[in-house]
Amino acid sequence: MIELTVSGVETYWWLPAVVAFGISLLASTGGLSGAFFLLPFQVSMLGFTNPAVSPTNLVFNIVAIPSGVYRFWREGRMVWPLVWTIALGTIPGLLVGAYVRINYLPDPSAFKFFVGMVLLYIGGRLGVDVLKHRTGGKSNSKASREFKVVPLEFGLRRIGYRFDGVDYFVPTMVLFFLSLVVGVIGGIYGIGGGAILAPVLVSVFGLPVYTIAGATLLSTFISSVGGVIVYSIMALFYKDTGMAIAPDWILGAMFGVGGSIGIYIGARLQRYLPVRLIKAILTACLLFIAVRYIVGVGGVGEILKLIMPMISFMSECSKN
Repeated sequence: MIELTVSGVETYWWLPAVVAFGISLLASTGGLSGAFFLLPFQVSMLGFTNPAVSPTNLVFNIVAIPSGVYRFWREGRMVWPLVWTIALGTIPGLLVGAYVRINYLPDPSAFKFFVGMVLLYIGGRLGVDVLKHRTGGKSNSKASREFKVVPLEFGLRRIGYRFDGVDYFVPTMVLFFLSLVVGVIGGIYGIGGGAILAPVLVSVFGLPVYTIAGATLLSTFISSVGGVIVYSIMALFYKDTGMAIAPDWILGAMFGVGGSIGIYIGARLQRYLPVRLIKAILTACLLFIAVRYIVGVGGVGEILKLIMPMISFMSECSKN
């Protein structure tokens, strides 16, 4: 057993890496880094509930994601315009998200409720796609087909590319402002933001899951770097409060090592797996955690009590 001073976590040295490997292997097939599942594991199983858990999750992204990004890039499935648009939107959103997390959601109960609502939304979107038999795009691509992305256009109006003989287009500014909102959520949750957009890109914009996975992972990596910097700087201003805000670099790296291997293998296997199977597994995991966290809050009165800090924050913003 080892004890980590920043997070106060006591665990077996091999456990973070093993857990991260299994989670990332599954999640990366859908364009998720695995941070979605790692945060509940840290909060519920390791007892890591202070604000530092969010930037620690971002450290995991920084260490784990590059291997998967390399795999998608090598296979020619990286849509670079999506990467830059999502990253430019999520990074400023992370600044707001970090501020909200530290000042308005430091309490573990409120944070768990917020996490549950985010996961419920994402799981619901994926679940609808599974029930409607959507595959995420017009193409029924298999490993034997052409799996390379061909860029068509990139401007303020729209982003376009061709995959497996089909052309796909996304409104650039709509994606940018959506990324901005997602960045706020990602900054609070500690996932970078890009991963939240994966089900939206597939469900709303109709893009193939085979082409958005690399983009969401890389944009998550970029925004995670920004998020860690923001949290580390803010920690300097709150050091006299006794609140843990800076990331636990050791724990984040331990998760990242296992996650790096899992994401690489998951990225390699993705092209051989049916999209519906990927979505069904992810949906089940997301909804299980979401329901557990939300139900654990209590009655309506308790829920209202927990969301009052968020209402207060929005009120202050409107006055300014």
